[in-house]
Amino acid sequence: METAQQSKTLIIVASTRPGRVGRPIADWFFAQAASQPSGVQFELVDLADWNLPFLDEPIPPMAHTYQHDHTKRWSAKIADADGYIIVTPEYNHGYPAALKNALDYLYHEWAGKPVGFVGYGMGGGRLAVSQLQQVVEELQMRPLTEQVAITFEHDMFDEHHQLVEPDKVLAKYTGAARILVQAMTTQSSLNKKENAYETA
Repeated sequence: METAQQSKTLIIVASTRPGRVGRPIADWFFAQAASQPSGVQFELVDLADWNLPFLDEPIPPMAHTYQHDHTKRWSAKIADADGYIIVTPEYNHGYPAALKNALDYLYHEWAGKPVGFVGYGMGGGRLAVSQLQQVVEELQMRPLTEQVAITFEHDMFDEHHQLVEPDKVLAKYTGAARILVQAMTTQSSLNKKENAYETA
């Protein structure tokens, strides 16, 4: 049961591609996070479920004046969290357009909050994460140093390009996942306390 003191971290699934492996990776990371006695509430947010159109607000998000219901719903979901873990692939040395679009919809809701990354791909998603760090810093977020970089190997996949036994093939990243969860737990809890102090 959530208490008033509990902070909330959203685990955002960035890929919306059919057949993506991002969702099983996010499910695995969610299980790692939920298994730790962190006192933080973790919630999965899958961009494929939100189906946000390309940014269609007539007024820049910094004005915090939204016209569309899908923007207002997205705003409420993001504003309710104290931190974020973004699970992202690396596409051609970058990150998915759906993620950039979701980030660009808002401004104030992201600002001041910690963000961590679980990157994946042939190079561990490192170049995608490097680009994302620039974007989140412009949004006034606080990127964590700790991250998980999942490097793909051929024997991780079946003939349908799906992960074979995700818990097994991702086990080597359990330590990095726990370190990221611990860092997020500390920073998101601090963020919640700071906000409570400012509004008191």
